[in-house]
Amino acid sequence: MARPVPLPDGAVAVHADWSLDARKRWMTAARLSAGAWLAEAPVPVGDVAALLPGLLAAGGPVALGLDLPLGLPRDYARHLAEPDFPAFLRGLAARPDFFAVSATLETVGRDRPFYPARGLRGMTRAAHAAALGMDGPLGLSRLCDRATAERPAGAPLFWTLGANQSGKAAIAAWRDWLLPALAAGLPVAFWPFEGGLHALLAPGRAALAEVYPAEALRQCGLRLGGSKRAQAPRRALAGALRAVMEARRVLPCPALAAAVTDGFGADAAGEDRFDSVVGLLGLVGVLDGTRPDFVPDDPWVRAWEGWVLGQTALPR
Repeated sequence: MARPVPLPDGAVAVHADWSLDARKRWMTAARLSAGAWLAEAPVPVGDVAALLPGLLAAGGPVALGLDLPLGLPRDYARHLAEPDFPAFLRGLAARPDFFAVSATLETVGRDRPFYPARGLRGMTRAAHAAALGMDGPLGLSRLCDRATAERPAGAPLFWTLGANQSGKAAIAAWRDWLLPALAAGLPVAFWPFEGGLHALLAPGRAALAEVYPAEALRQCGLRLGGSKRAQAPRRALAGALRAVMEARRVLPCPALAAAVTDGFGADAAGEDRFDSVVGLLGLVGVLDGTRPDFVPDDPWVRAWEGWVLGQTALPR
């Protein structure tokens, strides 16, 4: 695998662990200096309007990994007039009803695809797919959402119920953060729709990519001995996590080193701080060439569905 062209000093890598709940949005940033990534401790994302301006303020290229969907399933996209997902996303500024979550299937449609607002007896993803004009529930999922030999399937974009759902995070990020940022003319580019990650990294521009901490954990060769929601399994992984940091030339500041040793704290946000660090390591792996900047040779993936950064496994 050919190694990518080295990034300039001052390049920034950030992973943001996103959630509908602002208290559970944490990010970890690292700045490239003399061939090493100087990593800070996780901090709250805070005011989303200030996120991109703050990251871009120094003028260097910014690679921003996001734990949320960037893309649409092809069975939904095939009915759209726009050429690709970035164009569709920009157009949502004129379609606020798109983000309204339907309480019943009677109001589900292509102009209002998110469902359900609450749990109802007898509801199924098959019925949700049918309401969107799809042939079956598999149509709700993007290629990168489907199970591989390495991991189970992820939840489809438009589904908004359960601990594994990602629809609410997508709504919060697209509606409340990305659309205002695009309207303000902030310089952002979307991987993989607009090119390879390194090609998108230009001074004063942020390249946004979908990065899943659970996928990044596997890419780093790490495995938790229990639930990531518990401090003890995270603490037990400290030595292995430090080894991955060393291998990927990520130098933790004292506060980050202490957080790794401690298992990222005993409070409910400990798993979010942990995820933000693991996501950063996955992002750095692609930036430095440890992992390939792989995207399937599929026009639907490249234009509409997107992909998970660093993932090489295809669906079963």
